[in-house]
Amino acid sequence: MYSPEDRLIKILKANNVDFVASLPCDRIKFLLERVKKEFNHIPLTREEEGVGISAGIALAGKRPAMFVQSSGIGNMINALLSLTGFYELPLALFVSHRGIYKEGIAAQLPMGQRLPGILKGAGISYSTISTAEDIVVIEKKLPAVYKKNKMHAFLLSPAVFEGICDTVMLAPPACPVRGKSGEEDTVKLTPEFTRYEMLKTISSQLHCRVVVCNLGVPSKELYAIKHQPSNFYMLGSMGMAAPIGLGLSLATDKEVFVIDGDGSILMNPGTLATAAHFNRPNLTIFAVDNSSYGSTGEQPTLTGSCVDLAMLARGFGIGSVIKAASKRQLTGALKKQVSGLKFIHALALAGNAKAPNIPIQHLEVKRQVMEFIKS
Repeated sequence: MYSPEDRLIKILKANNVDFVASLPCDRIKFLLERVKKEFNHIPLTREEEGVGISAGIALAGKRPAMFVQSSGIGNMINALLSLTGFYELPLALFVSHRGIYKEGIAAQLPMGQRLPGILKGAGISYSTISTAEDIVVIEKKLPAVYKKNKMHAFLLSPAVFEGICDTVMLAPPACPVRGKSGEEDTVKLTPEFTRYEMLKTISSQLHCRVVVCNLGVPSKELYAIKHQPSNFYMLGSMGMAAPIGLGLSLATDKEVFVIDGDGSILMNPGTLATAAHFNRPNLTIFAVDNSSYGSTGEQPTLTGSCVDLAMLARGFGIGSVIKAASKRQLTGALKKQVSGLKFIHALALAGNAKAPNIPIQHLEVKRQVMEFIKS
């Protein structure tokens, strides 16, 4: 007789799920250990980054799923609505539903008990899996997630997995890959160009790459300088540029180029650790650092006072980190051959160009990018 874990994994495989991202939960720890062995697994630092990574995977035509705690849904709502839902990307969410059954941690109660109402209010469809027999609901509803490009949350009660071995032997952690220390961390460069001028300088190097561009003015500037069908223009979901790019790099062999910003990276810095873990050679993160929130009125970010993004990237384990400010440094950084992920810390002057709005509807942007990846 199949265990609940066996049945769930069998359903995932029957639906051709390609990648599974997760954060730990002791109520489903045995299931998660199985998932890690059976699928391409992505260990997350925060639930929200998993939404971006899953979006990139879906843009590449693959099928993502996520396993999180109910508390993690609170960290995901905006990205689920402004990215997954807005661009009509498929995502199956398997939620360890805490706070409803033999819960020993009082802090799990408020979110766990209100979770169905929160999902309903957000317009996210969900199913409650209260017993092992309810797993048949997953079998019935999961195919539509991928066929209709929808997201659906399966709320897994701890009762489903009660009695499963409580002493799971966890695999020892892998030795971390440390960023190399070097003189680059202490080099003091003076910004010479605005972001718009930088994008003009590097535009020829973007040809036929999948480009994920940070939201707001950066996307408008990129469209004005070099529109191509492989550009994914973000219209919301701040902090998701690097996660989307990472997901794309995992699901396709095409070159992926992320145009990110200091404010966006500071919002979701843990993604740099996840990116360092995979160290994909087809991924470049071009971090434009103008020490300001350019799209909201040039308010200062903390890179102007205390944060060095190059040192941050190295601290998270990225080995190839390059600082650049001049045209020669920018072009040299792009052309430099490295063995894995490349992080370019591009120091820029604050200021925005007067670029018009992007005239392409967001679903058309998605379609063009997906068609390019297929080609």
